[in-house]
Amino acid sequence: MKILSACQDTANTLMLSVATAWEMQIKAQLGKLRLDKPLINIIRRQQEQNQLQILPITLPVVLALDNLPLYHRDPFNRLLIAQAKVDQLLLVSNDSQFKQYPVTLFWE
Repeated sequence: MKILSACQDTANTLMLSVATAWEMQIKAQLGKLRLDKPLINIIRRQQEQNQLQILPITLPVVLALDNLPLYHRDPFNRLLIAQAKVDQLLLVSNDSQFKQYPVTLFWE
């Protein structure tokens, strides 16, 4: 199944990690990510149109970082891996380093 099809399938729940929003905000402020609208507007629109849910960073996720080998050193990516593992979520990423962790990945 292609990513777009999976996102459009109402049987699937779309989630955006706070870690991703945090990283996007930082990159936008640094000029490394160009957004046509403020990030909050983009997220709210996706929440309304696609029932996007926001995935918080919980204490169990933070504590799970202790059990993750340091294959990946990016703190945001490590949070995403920990969230996918703790919450048993499918993670959408094409980052080749993610394959070293026991999480389910989805990429075309």
